[in-house]
Amino acid sequence: MTGEPLRIVRLANFVAPSSGGLRTALRELGKGFVAAGHESVLIVPGERYSDRIEEQGRVITLPGPMLPGTGGYRVLVDKQRVQTLLEHLAPDRLEVSDRTTLRWTGRWARRARIPAVMVSHETADGVLRTWGMSENMSRRTADALNIRTAHTYARVVCTTEFAEREFIRIGARNVVRAPLGVDLTGRHPSLRDLGLRERYAREDETLLVMCSRLSVEKRPGTALDALEAMVRRGRRVVLVVAGDGPLRERLEQRARERRLPVTFLGHVSDRDSLGALQASADVALAPGPAETFGLAALEAMACGTPVVASASSALPEVIGSAGATAADRGEAFADAVEMLLERPAAERREAARARAECFSWGTAVEAFLAAHDAPVLCRRDESAVTEPVRRVVPEGVA
Repeated sequence: MTGEPLRIVRLANFVAPSSGGLRTALRELGKGFVAAGHESVLIVPGERYSDRIEEQGRVITLPGPMLPGTGGYRVLVDKQRVQTLLEHLAPDRLEVSDRTTLRWTGRWARRARIPAVMVSHETADGVLRTWGMSENMSRRTADALNIRTAHTYARVVCTTEFAEREFIRIGARNVVRAPLGVDLTGRHPSLRDLGLRERYAREDETLLVMCSRLSVEKRPGTALDALEAMVRRGRRVVLVVAGDGPLRERLEQRARERRLPVTFLGHVSDRDSLGALQASADVALAPGPAETFGLAALEAMACGTPVVASASSALPEVIGSAGATAADRGEAFADAVEMLLERPAAERREAARARAECFSWGTAVEAFLAAHDAPVLCRRDESAVTEPVRRVVPEGVA
């Protein structure tokens, strides 16, 4: 492990335009790398080219086409442009958050003798099942994909034991664990706002919240299934959905047709407002079956709000006994919500916060740096960290 500052170049596809767990993780890890004395360069797709210095380091956006039906996801498809940029950046370490369209970067890094890690932000077989593939076929396809990934990269970083299992299954020996974190200061039970709560729910009503991208792999319809089940049981309950995506129109239509008490807020850009919503709810729902960590759920818990999560995801490992898990059916989620509500409010809120406090971004940064064989150095002046990175790219390359 070297004691010198390292230039860590990170590549990511499928980053939501304005929010999302991956965007949050990239930002917080980048800030941590810079604070530890290293240079951080993030390359992501966008509508147009940009190159800017942020708290998380340097962020380069390359034009990438939008994937139809994904609600805004873009991808880096110009392989030559990305490779040329990488060659001029001359990274000391490479970190890739996309094991499908960007897997070729592992071979490039090996030829260039640059240690490279792939970050597994989702289980391949879980995503494939979500998109309708049978269990046997998704497992075989995922195993083939993961074998190539494990052979291509120096290390594979998994955020939970759940995510690690599919690599252990194929006998990969270069897998390391590095959990993500949560902003324990920006997300806090003190954000609870009774006035905000009254905007959506009466005093005798249970307020459910779901903060999620409204896309197929997140299974947001399960939240509406759970709400409908509770309404049938005579429960006074309402649901607030914060998030946008390709399924929003269909979900709104369903709520109207079935007269479900749902408020769709769309994307909530103000982090304080979103935190206040999470803190003011009684229970948060996290129905995504392919989640390998679940940052939105962890943020809700940091706000003191317990979570009901899919038993098929990694969240049972993350939330522990402070929340509840359920099979991927509305009735099961409704049962889990009612079970949580049987506990005294103060007790369940204290347990949620205490569990969230087990996950800090400082710990996550140290784990990711260890995966890169990068030491934590003294913090340096930001210009000293970022300016050398900007000079190595000749005009016109990016």
